Amino acid sequence: MCGFAKQDSILHKGQLLDVNDDIEEFTGNFTSNMQLMMPPAVRIPELDAMKSDYLDPRHAPRIGSTAGIGPVDQLGHGFYRDNLYLSSRQEEATPKGDIKIRMDHGTTTLGFKFQGGVILAVDSRATGGMFIGSQCVKKIIEINDFLLGTMAGGAADCVYWERVLSKQCRLYELRNRERISVAAASKLLANMAYQYKGYGLSMGVMIAGWDKKGPGLYYVDDDGRRAKGQLFSVGSGSTYAMGVLDQGYREDMTDEEAQELGRRSIFHATHRDAASGGIIRVYHVKETGWVKISEQDMDSLWDKYKESKVSLSETFVHRV
Repeated sequence: MCGFAKQDSILHKGQLLDVNDDIEEFTGNFTSNMQLMMPPAVRIPELDAMKSDYLDPRHAPRIGSTAGIGPVDQLGHGFYRDNLYLSSRQEEATPKGDIKIRMDHGTTTLGFKFQGGVILAVDSRATGGMFIGSQCVKKIIEINDFLLGTMAGGAADCVYWERVLSKQCRLYELRNRERISVAAASKLLANMAYQYKGYGLSMGVMIAGWDKKGPGLYYVDDDGRRAKGQLFSVGSGSTYAMGVLDQGYREDMTDEEAQELGRRSIFHATHRDAASGGIIRVYHVKETGWVKISEQDMDSLWDKYKESKVSLSETFVHRV
């Protein structure tokens, strides 16, 4: 809203008064931080009111549009059907309202608890269908010094909502003068995701940390589902990673063994899954907070794990 007082040279006096009236009438709707952080595609009564107001033809000369569509309407110009927000272009292409855009995601993330804390290991490849968009995405989000979150699904959705979670966790600390628990943090994220169920979010994340009860690991998805567990693997390469993880997992592993198991599981998943790859990152959550263990390119690990693969194959042949 800054700079409206200087629009005198651009707008006529009567049009400037109309703009000022609109500002005074509608800016009160945005005083809440909760409304500011909501994406424009969500059904918010205040936004709907503004859209209907801008559809008034009397606004057309002021905004330079014969259709009377104002700036707010351009942010989320569409309609609702079956709880899905569809753009007008999408509806023209698909009269029945079916979404024809296929969202293919690829990633491999895993997390598991053991006697020394929680291990998180991820790859770094971002894909859109068969297109590799990036090889260096940071798929572990540092929420605070004792909480970590992983990314699987839509990168924008995961990053945005875990940043919102980071803000909420900080507000909890300021209000209660103690760190939020892992269970409470995961519940906050699940509640936020559930409010947007059916709007097209794509999230399958893990929340890991350490609190008064010790290490904690939770899975949260875009439908608001939340599950506590000992071991999770999420993404297109999760089945490959889970196979290696099941073979070597033990509760009484040392820190070095656990870190190596997470790294090796992600490596073999990236080798078999075309949508996973890039850099393998390993984090360890301890009682004193999280620690970044390693960031290694998967190609640099090929020779190391190739030898172990050959030895395992020979062992299997002898057993048969």
